[in-house]
Amino acid sequence: MQASEFYTGIVAEVYGVLRGTHFDPGRYRAFIQEHGTPALELGCGDEGPFYDLVAEGLDLDGVDSSIDMVRRGRERLLAQGSNAVVHHQPMEQLTLDRSYASIYLAGPTFNLLPDDATGLLALKAIAAHLQPDGAALVPLWTPPPTPAEEIGMVHRAPADQGEARYSILDEEYDVAARTRTTRMRYELATQAGTSAQEREWIIHWYTPQGFGDLAAQAGLEAQIAGDGDLLEATLVARSNSSVPER
Repeated sequence: MQASEFYTGIVAEVYGVLRGTHFDPGRYRAFIQEHGTPALELGCGDEGPFYDLVAEGLDLDGVDSSIDMVRRGRERLLAQGSNAVVHHQPMEQLTLDRSYASIYLAGPTFNLLPDDATGLLALKAIAAHLQPDGAALVPLWTPPPTPAEEIGMVHRAPADQGEARYSILDEEYDVAARTRTTRMRYELATQAGTSAQEREWIIHWYTPQGFGDLAAQAGLEAQIAGDGDLLEATLVARSNSSVPER
């Protein structure tokens, strides 16, 4: 299942209150300040750094592959009184009319691309939308298997219309394919009843060498920082590969 299909319907409604990770806009503000505007956030969804940073007046566009997330994001911008734009496109098929000094993903959204071939398409699209001296920031995550005791556990959170819930039904962890496929059930319980949807959430990860090789095929130079399961790749055009150390 593509991310564009995953984040739809009930999932789009309840994802924000159920998500366990929120990303500090300061990291992305600093990246934009370093590399310049206009800037682009890939996979902006309906909450997160994009909405904080456009509220500060930054020249920043957003893009997301889920039509429901795009609708919710546009409604939020309208409520904020912002004239920022959220485009509805998959990042691997990006065809915007603008080029950018800074392109970033807030958190490991790149891992939602299901395989190396799709990842390469996304990197080529990023390269095509970067200004000559621009840079892109791509967090990368190697997920662990979900602990057995969490399979079947129901997570709950209050929602505007009632109670949001999700549970993990089962999971396949494929080291050779570098994928973790998790089948999940989302529910929204209201006075009118309970609605539910099941989704497959695919996380595809990369080795640093493998990601660097894909970036090179896309005409980009990757400098990868960090250690452990969460890394951060800074990408520039290969003809302009002097990225400052952090």
